[in-house]
Amino acid sequence: MTDWRQRTDAGVRRAKGLLRGRPTLSVVVPVYNVAEYVETSLRSILDQPRREISRLEVIVVDDGSTDGSAQILRRVAEEDPCITVITQPNSGVSRARHTGIDAATGDLLTFVDPDDTLPGDAWSAMVRSLRRTGSDFAVGAAERVAVEGGAERRFMTPLMRRNHAEERLRCRIEDAPLMLADIFVWNKIFRRSFWTENAIAFPERTRYQDQVALTQVFLAADFFDVMTEVVYDWQVRADRSSATQKRAQLANLVERIDTKRQTIELVRAAGSAHLMQTLLVEVLPIDMWEHFRAAVHPDTEDPLRYWELLRGAVLEFWYDAGVPFEDTTVPAVQRLMAWLVAQDRAEDLAALIAMIDRYGAGKAVLRHPWREDPALPPDLRDIDRDIDRNIDRNIGKVGRGALLTRQPMRG
Repeated sequence: MTDWRQRTDAGVRRAKGLLRGRPTLSVVVPVYNVAEYVETSLRSILDQPRREISRLEVIVVDDGSTDGSAQILRRVAEEDPCITVITQPNSGVSRARHTGIDAATGDLLTFVDPDDTLPGDAWSAMVRSLRRTGSDFAVGAAERVAVEGGAERRFMTPLMRRNHAEERLRCRIEDAPLMLADIFVWNKIFRRSFWTENAIAFPERTRYQDQVALTQVFLAADFFDVMTEVVYDWQVRADRSSATQKRAQLANLVERIDTKRQTIELVRAAGSAHLMQTLLVEVLPIDMWEHFRAAVHPDTEDPLRYWELLRGAVLEFWYDAGVPFEDTTVPAVQRLMAWLVAQDRAEDLAALIAMIDRYGAGKAVLRHPWREDPALPPDLRDIDRDIDRNIDRNIGKVGRGALLTRQPMRG
């Protein structure tokens, strides 16, 4: 891969010529046992305004569904010739997406998950931007949509809101490193040639395939456009509510660790201490609290092995890399949880989580009984005074060089 710091505008000018007229757009939809949702999802795709594109191609890959999804797909496809249905034996969402990508013929490429929907005009702003800037892809904001008590509730995560607070055209990842946290494939439109020429691939047989592929995307791009518009409705389903139980599965943890390790290796290979700093301090820690909590959950599968793997990963990814977890930017209570994991104090972690459940995170982090523990890092001892830290301060403490040095895994 060409070092992104040495690229010129030549590639952008070549790509820009591909979109002189209205481009064609391919939409890849992997489907497996989502009969309850898939028709609504497809209707939201078919209802999109098409004034910015010359042709719409919807490639639906039925990955061996057994719940009636296939019959729904055939019926909807008969109503609209832009839908192509491909059927394959169950092989996982990554392979289903790859099947769709291989079949795509559009100038542009995007993705939709079959249990989500698109807002009223998801694509127009991104397509216009790509035609104007010649960037490799455009990325918009996503809202989570939940139905509570019969009423729809929409919300955007703070990090998503932060990343999409302003429009940024022809952006480079070095200029917007926090975009590495945008690990979703469905809120973006790509030049299909960019995707195929850079051999972007989703790891197979893992629940966390997007992070590796999207890290490849951001590192490979000459430029990308960041939009302020909401382009995707990420539906919160009732059957997604058992997150803690899923996190307590050993295979889930193994897949999460492997995905993070692959991401670290990709960013390390890019050779940017700035990107690595952002990855370790702001991006990778975001979801670790789920596994900290799962580690002491009563339903945890093989708890001793789970703890061993979790602690080893925390030491490898942060402490061995010269970035103690307490120096990350996640909330204070999560940093305290990680420190207890690193200290091999499972019983104390369970006690802290019980305090969180009883008093709430804010009070728990101020009342915890280890405030006078001499091993407690100063940043956690003075946590009430210094909850939020500045990234520049962390860079100064850690040093950029240490972030690019591979360290052995402990634990």
